[in-house]
This record gives sequence, structure tokens and C-alpha cells, in this order.
Amino acid sequence: MKQKLLLVVAVFFGLLAFVLTYKQIENERRSIRGKTLVMSFVCLKRSMASGETIKAQDIERYDDKRFRQSRGRDASEVLWAQAGTVIGRNLEVPVEKGHVLLWRDLRPASGRKEGLTGIVPMGYRAVAIPVDGITSVAGLVRPGNHVDIVGTFRFPEMQGDRALDTLTLTLLQNVVVLAVGDDMGRAFSLDNKPDKHYSSVTLCPTPREVEMIVFAEQKGKLSLSLRNYEETEIVPELPSINFRFLEQNLGQYNKERSAKMLYNRD
Repeated sequence: MKQKLLLVVAVFFGLLAFVLTYKQIENERRSIRGKTLVMSFVCLKRSMASGETIKAQDIERYDDKRFRQSRGRDASEVLWAQAGTVIGRNLEVPVEKGHVLLWRDLRPASGRKEGLTGIVPMGYRAVAIPVDGITSVAGLVRPGNHVDIVGTFRFPEMQGDRALDTLTLTLLQNVVVLAVGDDMGRAFSLDNKPDKHYSSVTLCPTPREVEMIVFAEQKGKLSLSLRNYEETEIVPELPSINFRFLEQNLGQYNKERSAKMLYNRD
């Protein structure tokens, strides 16, 4: 009788942990996605050459009223609130009039600390996650790439219901990779093949997203999905996947894939 009671208690707490973990991840994901914001960036009022010093009269405010927080943005865009930090800085490359200023357009400020801290954009953070040859796309993820973060979480089987055993979901989309291992991309060249034998990838999320990534990494396994350089689209309302979902939707997924392949062929 005691063994049955202990089994019931174990199943109850396992179910409770599953529900709480799932709800916390879903709530964090919903709170980050889907909010329409007006973002203000630093824009150049005139074309400037490499080496020129930016003055207050050279910049103006650009408001992007179509910005969606869920869309994500290039992590190196300079926000208008940070305008004071770029005045007096020299340009690393020529920049055209009307261009939204990026941190990589600027030469390092004198006295700036070397290393990763020097390339983390203002308002963002650097956080590392463990990877292996599979979760890092066969070691082909490189600094500067954009990735989606996919989490897989295992839970105790609930009275033999395998549909509740494993859950996979996309946590964040279009996240910038700052470094792989200790490679921040500065020494990369065509003559220097990248090292695929790294065990960590450093990402560039917002402070709120850091909490989600750290929590998810403690609760399950994270994998990276590599994006094309030019693709910044955020796919809305991606489903959470379990065994039951696969059984019910595999046929539809294959139909959609077949239709897309025919469309691309045309």
C-alpha cells in the first residue's frame, strides 16, 4: 500500500513539475513576442567617409513605427538613447546618408576593453550555452550567424502516456551568435579554416531573454537552427511538439513541404 501511495505521490509531483515548467516557458515566450513598439535609432544626416569623426549635427533620430519586438532586430543597431556614446567616435567604414548606424560601423573607442565585452551591443548581454557536434549544426555555426534556439525537455512518463514524455519548442528566433568557443570571428579568413571542435556558443540576447535561455538550459537540451544571412523573419505561433502532435500532423507537414518544393522549383 505504501509503495502505491509513493508511486501516486511521485506521479503527482512529476505532473506538477511538467505543468509549471511548461507554463513558465510559454509565459516568458509570449511576453517577449508579439508586442508592437516604436523603436528610435541613430541615423546619419549626411554621407561620411571612413575615419571621419561623428558630430552632433551629423546624426538625427529615425523612428521605426513598424518595429515588432517579436521580429527581433540586428543586435548592432545604435538606439537613439545611445546617441551620446557615438558622438566623437570615428567611423570604421564609409557610411551613406540615411543609414541606420551600426556599432560595427564605428572604430573601437580609446580605452575600450578588449575581448567579448567590446563587441556586446548596448542593451544586450552575452550568454554561453553548451553545444556538441549535433546541436551546433555539425560545428558549422560561426560568429555573426543568426540562429533560432530550440529546446527539448523530458518529463516523467505520466501513467504510460508517452505524449507527455518529451516536448520540443522554439524558444527564440533570429538570435545573433557572438562567439563559438573562444573565437569571436576576428581571426577568421579564407586561409584559416574555422575550428569545429568547440563546446560552447555565446549568444546575444536581451536581459529578459537571458533568463529564459538559462532556465531552459537547466531543464533540457538546447539546439541551434542556422538561418540564412538575409532572413530575419519571425515565424509566428510555432507549435510545441510532442508525440501526439507528431502523430496527428506529420501528414500535413509533408503536404506543405511538397507544395513548397514545387513552388520553389517554379
